[in-house]
Amino acid sequence: MEAVCDQLHGDDDDEEEKEAGADEAMLWSIQEALERQTLQIGTSACGATAVVDVLKALGVDVAPEEADRCVQTHLRRNESPLPDYLLSRSEAGATHAQLIQGAQEASKGKVIGRFFHFHPRRLVRLVPWLARWIRKGAVPVATMNMQLVVPEGEEVPDAWHHQLIFGVAPNAVFMTNPLDVGSEGEVHQRLCSESVLLIRREDVLQRLTPDCCLSSLSDSQSDPRWKALDVVGQVRQMALEEEQEQNRPKLTHITIPAAYSSGITLFALRESDLEQELLKAPELPLL
Repeated sequence: MEAVCDQLHGDDDDEEEKEAGADEAMLWSIQEALERQTLQIGTSACGATAVVDVLKALGVDVAPEEADRCVQTHLRRNESPLPDYLLSRSEAGATHAQLIQGAQEASKGKVIGRFFHFHPRRLVRLVPWLARWIRKGAVPVATMNMQLVVPEGEEVPDAWHHQLIFGVAPNAVFMTNPLDVGSEGEVHQRLCSESVLLIRREDVLQRLTPDCCLSSLSDSQSDPRWKALDVVGQVRQMALEEEQEQNRPKLTHITIPAAYSSGITLFALRESDLEQELLKAPELPLL
């Protein structure tokens, strides 16, 4: 929290900050964000939580339960055998499309959303781009792979994350749930990710039983990425490492396909000038 305030209230006499004033835009002040933000409303419900705050920022009050119902959050099937568990992990939570549909339904059609892909990498400066849209009245939500840019010594997070962006300043992006500030660089890297998810070793091995039919992960899936990533081979490698018990480095995670796309969804009120501008805006150009 101190970092958020320090970043926003730096040295007012700094000439570089004055020149970068065009890169500053806030939907809420820090104090307003503290008072108005919605904390996680349920398991895997960061997307629905972000939608609650999007609607709030656009003047539409909706109960968290209604937002979650409209977003249709997917849950992990923790008690399932390994193949079904991995399938559930690949889609747990919500995609940007679910957020857009959920916001529209929960607001009874008053709110629209437009997603901008950031992967593959785009030719864009994140903070100035966000500042321009925020000044026009758009409400951004970031869909980020939090398993990227992990601070040294910290454990790799277990999931992707949706966060409402309530403001930007030079080299700073301010977000809710939790109230946080990220540097432009680290946020941009998390926004530019392949659609993959790391699953922890222990989460795989504790569900790997002798009668487990792994072939279903590559043979019967409509998504060819399961086979391309050789998820079955990764699981077998982990199992082999357990049997051999050698003092070699072991796989800490396996990589599976993820349903999510990294990028920014911008929300606006329907039947506004901003709606038309948002819907007509071109995709960000590839780098």
